Amino acid sequence: MKIVELQEKESLYYCTKDEDHFFDRKAFGLKGEKVQKIAVAFANADGGEILVGIADDKDEVIPEKRWQGQESTEAYNSVIQALSELVPSVDFRFDFLTRVNESRNYVLRVKINKGLSVHETAKKKIFLRQGAQSLPVTAPIKILELTHAKGIISEEDSLVNSASIDELDSSIELTKFLSELPIRAPDPITFLLKEKLVDSETWAPTVAAVLLFAENPSAELPKQCAIRIVRYDTDGEDIDRDALTEDNIAIEGSLYQQIQDAYSKIELFLSKNKVWKVEGLVETKYPKETIWEILVNTVIHRDYAISDNVLVSIFNNRIEFKSPGRFTGFVTAENILENRCSRNSKIVRILSKYKDSPNKDLGEGMNTAFQRMRSMGLRDPEILEDGNYVKIILRHSSNDDPETLIMKFIESNGEINNRQARDLTGIDRTEKVTYQFSKLRDKGLIQRKDSSTGLKSSWIAV
Repeated sequence: MKIVELQEKESLYYCTKDEDHFFDRKAFGLKGEKVQKIAVAFANADGGEILVGIADDKDEVIPEKRWQGQESTEAYNSVIQALSELVPSVDFRFDFLTRVNESRNYVLRVKINKGLSVHETAKKKIFLRQGAQSLPVTAPIKILELTHAKGIISEEDSLVNSASIDELDSSIELTKFLSELPIRAPDPITFLLKEKLVDSETWAPTVAAVLLFAENPSAELPKQCAIRIVRYDTDGEDIDRDALTEDNIAIEGSLYQQIQDAYSKIELFLSKNKVWKVEGLVETKYPKETIWEILVNTVIHRDYAISDNVLVSIFNNRIEFKSPGRFTGFVTAENILENRCSRNSKIVRILSKYKDSPNKDLGEGMNTAFQRMRSMGLRDPEILEDGNYVKIILRHSSNDDPETLIMKFIESNGEINNRQARDLTGIDRTEKVTYQFSKLRDKGLIQRKDSSTGLKSSWIAV
């Protein structure tokens, strides 16, 4: 039995921490049925942590008074027994927390690992953690989807025998990560062992450990695992090598640093692009949250068994994100806003512990990406499977119909050509734009400005 003494600020952290996809806290007196529900939900998702003995915010408004520990650790025996009765068993470990100078004021902390099968409570009920909720899974098709998702084997758990545990032990990234945790962290090796990021017998690090904390994972792993960002000076679908600019870079480093550096480069490259809108030729701007959320998703949910980099291609009128690996489990392009399934649960969980977590809106990130595009008046992101990759396209085009946009542009600028209309409408083919011009001409709304033909011809209002 392990007892951990917390400093005042550490206990206050737990008393004020919001419940989320990986964390739940409950007051003492939690019934066995309820603790089983939470534990099963965590095990069926990505794992998580439960604290028993801390009152809910609505029951105690003063944070310091939410700590309602018990005089004896035996007071929590019923909770531990309820967890031990689960079949199939849930992989969990527990310890007791007490505040400094309060030796008999115990709070139970239980850490649940992601399960390898579908877990259920003693009453045969299945739950799944989504955000801060433990939701029931009752529909047969949903249970079948969860069963299939549990069969996924992730590359993140593979061992990297060529990597050195000593290098991770002295890793600057790992040291920084541990130093910024709100709760005092163990030494690096103990942390890696507890999080199952290193094999306890061979001491070989896992792929997840190398990706998260090695100075340069690309040099340690036999497969490509960086982010490549390229910019093209074109809006065409058929990419010509002549359109490739000098902005072509591979971002390497730990995953946290990769995401930060890649986002900065994307912003820089975008600042060089111009696109036609109703108000004229303007700098290409997309919602920052949309770019961030999609970038994070392409990195943390990619398949690291595939030797290829995440590819971000920036065009004059769109951004394309290409992430190695097909959709995970039961997630599809059609249900991605309602469902989630982590291929790399350890990577997802560890990144969520960072002080400035890149995936703090876990479970809501893609919804946020869509909402921000709509708020800016832009089309929804396009999501599709492209061979063995997931591709997400952000188009810098309005939600208005093409005919309305073309007429608004002519009203503001006097005339319009094929290139301008492609930018404006998001239509990807010149012949499709020509068709739109023809329809407006047949309606008697526009006419050619002069006798010129082809892509260089301009159209004006009648």
